[in-house]
Amino acid sequence: MKRILLALSWALVPCLATAADLDNSVMTADHQHEVIEQAAEVIQARYVDPELGRKVALALRQQASIDAFKPYREPEAFAQALTVELRKLSGDGHFRINYSAQPVPPPDAKTVDQYEEDDDSWAGPAINYGFESVRRLDSDIGYLDLRVFAPPRVAADLLQSAMTLLAQSKVLIIDLRNNGGGDSGMDMLMAAYLLDRPAEMSAIYDRPSNRLTRATSPVWVPGRRFGGTKPVYVLISHKTFSAAEAFTYDLQAMHRVTVVGEASGGGAHPYERRRLTDHFLIKLPEMRSINPITGTDWQGVGVKPDVPTPPELALDKALELAHATLAKEAGPGEKPMH
Repeated sequence: MKRILLALSWALVPCLATAADLDNSVMTADHQHEVIEQAAEVIQARYVDPELGRKVALALRQQASIDAFKPYREPEAFAQALTVELRKLSGDGHFRINYSAQPVPPPDAKTVDQYEEDDDSWAGPAINYGFESVRRLDSDIGYLDLRVFAPPRVAADLLQSAMTLLAQSKVLIIDLRNNGGGDSGMDMLMAAYLLDRPAEMSAIYDRPSNRLTRATSPVWVPGRRFGGTKPVYVLISHKTFSAAEAFTYDLQAMHRVTVVGEASGGGAHPYERRRLTDHFLIKLPEMRSINPITGTDWQGVGVKPDVPTPPELALDKALELAHATLAKEAGPGEKPMH
């Protein structure tokens, strides 16, 4: 991993404080310039789109030259302002600058994912690992409201329980309208419950290594599968992002699900967390998703619904479609239960 630390000499520049001396309540112009320069350097070197990365880095340096971030003296406010600017310059919602009150250790080439966030901080017990609601609605319609794709290592057992309960349903509605993404392993595991056999999912191209890694849904899943033939409706909104979009996009491309709602947020660039200074990290989109069927992804445009519907009406619309499907499948003289 490329070292991205700014080399400063105390002997040569005794008057210049480094980020290690950062007062938790205020930032100087020098502190801001250091963070911005390190961000510009790593973006230019590693951002998934090289040409756009160069443009973003240049724009950041121009902003620093006129002290555009001078009003944001509090570290959290500065991190937020820089995040907003990066997203505006790139159109990439995966960019984020994080401030840490505790010193961030230098990178260690022997340690993998040393800057990964603690699972509980974003997908833990406080939100039930993303499982907001699991229930059966009328006419044997299963419903899953999932708010985040937690890593399988902490939530695979919950997914097993949820899908085992829902497997007997005749139709399944998966509500991702408030799902901002998460772990790609969970989206592939959940996809496997809706398929009868393994299927190729979106591959990941990594710009720094120039490698393409293909992905296939798991061969085996614990518990019961819903299976690959019964109707599935996926509800999305503009809040639906990242891994939630990957799940939806891949299954839509296979014609396995019907997508109801509005276009999603458009985040198809997985990121890595990189150290900038002693107190700042960047979530840097270094990869892109490539679907094996479409040959492209949903970056910037979002997943397009099969049935465009205002998101607040998407569940009602999916229920209407489900009831119509069940009525069509009912034999002569039979009526689906309501």
